[in-house]
Amino acid sequence: MADPYANNVYHQGGDDNGYGYQANYPPHEEDTASDATEGHDEEDQLYEGEYQGIPHPDEVKAAQRATRADLELSEQYEDIIEDCGHGRFQWTLFTVLGLALMADGVECFVVAFVLPSAEKDLCLSNAEKGMLGLMVFLSMMVGAFLWGGLADKVGRRRCLIVALAINCIFAFLSSFAQGYGFFLFFRLLSGIGIGGTVPIVYSYFSEFLQVDKRGEHLSWLCMFWMIGGIYASFTAWGIIPRYGWGFSMGTEFQFHSWRVFVLVAALPAIASLVGLTFMPESPRFLLENAKHDEAWMILKQVHDTNWRAKGQPEKVFTVTHIKAPKTAEDEFIEIQAATGTAVQRWAVRSLTLCKLVLRNVASLLSAELRFATLFMAIIWFCMAFSYYGLSVWFPDMIKHLQHEEYESKVKVFHRERVENFHFNFSLENQIHKEGEYIHDKFVSIEMKSVQFEDSLFEDCLFEDIRSTDTVFENCTIRSTVFHNTDLLEEKFIDCRMENTSFEHSKHGCHLDTVEDNDVLIYLVSFLGSLAVLPGNIISALYMEKIGRVKIIGGSMLISAGCTFFLFLSFSQSAIIALQCLFCGISVAAWNGIEVVTVELYPASKRATAFGVLNALCKLAAVLGSSIFSSFVGITKAIPILLSFAALVCGGLVALRLPDTREKILQ
Repeated sequence: MADPYANNVYHQGGDDNGYGYQANYPPHEEDTASDATEGHDEEDQLYEGEYQGIPHPDEVKAAQRATRADLELSEQYEDIIEDCGHGRFQWTLFTVLGLALMADGVECFVVAFVLPSAEKDLCLSNAEKGMLGLMVFLSMMVGAFLWGGLADKVGRRRCLIVALAINCIFAFLSSFAQGYGFFLFFRLLSGIGIGGTVPIVYSYFSEFLQVDKRGEHLSWLCMFWMIGGIYASFTAWGIIPRYGWGFSMGTEFQFHSWRVFVLVAALPAIASLVGLTFMPESPRFLLENAKHDEAWMILKQVHDTNWRAKGQPEKVFTVTHIKAPKTAEDEFIEIQAATGTAVQRWAVRSLTLCKLVLRNVASLLSAELRFATLFMAIIWFCMAFSYYGLSVWFPDMIKHLQHEEYESKVKVFHRERVENFHFNFSLENQIHKEGEYIHDKFVSIEMKSVQFEDSLFEDCLFEDIRSTDTVFENCTIRSTVFHNTDLLEEKFIDCRMENTSFEHSKHGCHLDTVEDNDVLIYLVSFLGSLAVLPGNIISALYMEKIGRVKIIGGSMLISAGCTFFLFLSFSQSAIIALQCLFCGISVAAWNGIEVVTVELYPASKRATAFGVLNALCKLAAVLGSSIFSSFVGITKAIPILLSFAALVCGGLVALRLPDTREKILQ
């Protein structure tokens, strides 16, 4: 059978029709005099092993170059990456891509942190708050599918730059949006942008790593997601409660502290975007798309950067030829500039690109990839369903316990009669039943969680009142004036009004100037993110020693066992401790899942597969968070049993995966 690569060999230099670099990069290192060796006569130098029968290093390199010509692209590329070494270039790229991953972690927390303030600033109903939280994951799901598919056809670096730029632009605009519609729209587009980071980052970075360092360093990269959670929690804690950190322009434009936090949350994405402008495209992607000259130049840049940093600038990049796969079927349709209008040419190219992306997605179910895709889909879904479901359930349970404790301290006043009294102190967590209030004044006070039932108000004055969760039920109100209050009609349920007037009522929503955010929400998220650190370190150190499959399966099964401790979550501190335990164990499974996903798929489908699976992950997150939150305050058994079943199912399937520790990226 003929060699399919026989006519696709890339030669460094020689004839005028090749990809020549003879002028700048001679093919033999002995013809190149570096700054360190310039002026020395090589014939006068004696090789120490010459009389011991040890081959000269130049002879070894010549043999390696000859061997490379007979290797497949994947093996040859791995050989080249090993020659380039692991050093400054990879660590620089590690930092830049880590910031992008950090931005993804921040995005998952932004809306949850700003909602307590934004719901008052933007007058959000419960349905609108739910839609805003849901839209974060749905937009990231679309972004993962879109950018993952495009990254295999357009390029990892280019797609990541565009995705981060979209995130930065619309995150910035969302901080200034004054209405719910615009805020939702901008956060939707921001989520679509940031959704592409996870599929692209892992695919991009893995193609610069040699096989023996891939698992460990991809696991270290996962740590940036944790850092994103810590960064979001810490900055939200420090900024949002500071209501003075803002400004207003009349009554139409308000810029409160939570909007400052939205801007600060975009800083990791901005930093990564700037860093990416100095990073090259993945040479493996370029080779898959027959861009040999660019790939050669980038590989030489990686080689020279690493060896110069190690104090060996004299080492010469010895690659003279690189095989490339046939890519004719994936070539874009090119249209002459004179053919049709610019819009028509753009439409044809875009349609062709969409077809190629969808064809790539369909190929994930081909005979050779069908079982890998099915197994990974089950593992991703089960892990995300339980992880994100419990991530919502933990803080919701804490809020429920807080609410129960608050209600247990309610003060009940029965049949009290108050006449000619001036209420100049705030009322909180009280129930007044069958009371009578005659000639009383309620001036410049706050009513929080106050309920009046079957009560009489006669000749009373309510002035400059600010209320929260305050209602009047089945009350009789006579000859009473409400001046400059937010006690509107919806707060009077089945009440009888006689000669009562409302003057200069406060319409709309108003952000309290006092601290209205419970710092516990920031503390819980901070501790949950910090608890990931031990699991991240352990999984990174043992990823190569234990293996990805055992780490995924073992972590998921141990996490499943931990869920039964949730039956003991009778206090806030117990829930926080169990959340930290669960997050610390489950992160090892996440690290293994992401490493295996990179290694199971060939370069031409790697980002596409990662994007599809990450989109499935976001869908599972939506289902898990919705289902688990609906049982808060009703029962613990169903969320615990659901998470247990999902983790056991995913863990058992993971143990059926092939071991990819020594596998060369295809």
